[in-house]
Amino acid sequence: MAHPYPIREIARQAGVSEATVDRVLNHRGGVRPSTVNDIKQAIADLDRQRSQLRLAGRVFMIDIVMQTPDRFSSAVKTALEQELPSLRPAVVRSRFDFREKGHLREIVKVLDVIARRGSRGVILKAPEAPEVNAAVLRLSEAGIPVVTLVSDLPFSKRVAYVGMDNRSAGATAAYLINQWLGGPSAHPGYPGSSGYPGSSGSPGSSGSPGSPGRDSRILVALSRSVFRGEEEREIGFRSAIRERWPHRGLTEITDSDGLDSSVYRLALDALDQHADIEAVYSIGGGNRAILDAFDARRRPCRAFIAHDLDRDNRDLLEAGRLSAVLYHDLRRDMHRACQLIMQANGALDGPIVTAPSSIQVITPFNVPPEATP
Repeated sequence: MAHPYPIREIARQAGVSEATVDRVLNHRGGVRPSTVNDIKQAIADLDRQRSQLRLAGRVFMIDIVMQTPDRFSSAVKTALEQELPSLRPAVVRSRFDFREKGHLREIVKVLDVIARRGSRGVILKAPEAPEVNAAVLRLSEAGIPVVTLVSDLPFSKRVAYVGMDNRSAGATAAYLINQWLGGPSAHPGYPGSSGYPGSSGSPGSSGSPGSPGRDSRILVALSRSVFRGEEEREIGFRSAIRERWPHRGLTEITDSDGLDSSVYRLALDALDQHADIEAVYSIGGGNRAILDAFDARRRPCRAFIAHDLDRDNRDLLEAGRLSAVLYHDLRRDMHRACQLIMQANGALDGPIVTAPSSIQVITPFNVPPEATP
């Protein structure tokens, strides 16, 4: 129980005598376990109060730099603004630099400007590339901590990553899609052959999910493979399919930047080339455009798994066009990212630890209240 507090202060916080505190701290025994726990809790409370005092009146100017479709950057901005009151007594102010697409040199230029101008920290979603890693190094050398969001840069000098375990998310998507599609599983004892209970009103309306039939092909849609987060989701998805459902064909579309016009054209081309595509795993967004392509070709979509609860996905869930959305609590992620930056600035105690966000499977019946417009 190492601590920096006078015995008198601990005793006052715990509501016990100074002699009792002295016995516990020096391991002399003769004190009830409940009293020992009270003293431990008093020290933890004093730690927390000391952190709050350090935060009081401090202003943290944070830069959020992201290459991502507007629907996701808007969700990030909203999540951060909703969390600002919970970060008090610290005051967090933010500058945003969002772009839907662009060359690496543009992101590097923005990061270098921040390094020269100064900032308390950067929350970053950017393609994985040596140029970006070098820019993160320059930020680190300038004393500006970088926290990656949703898509990691593990070989850079970022201080932590915030977001889901993307490989697990991809494997989860594979499981869900194959429950909807039904058919045999290559894994002994695995419940893939039993199908997923549903009705003909489920996405695609081509029959009940889980009813065995021909080997439907799955369309896998990325925005760009240069994002590590998307790459890891794809790896997790393909690995699960290869292990458990090797009879499933996969067709990939990418380099759309998640923009509806590009996604629509690529999805149409894929549908024209493969008459057996009946399901979608959308890693990079543009889901409305993908469904428009299915509608244009009068093709059924029997299962559709997407990511994130942006406005489009909430609407599509409500309309029954998506089977499920893999979701991580964006408000909690933004809160955690800000706390990590405060820790890196010495304003909060504790080790800086990267811990993946929990993956939630969202259907029209369990949309979190904070995700409702």
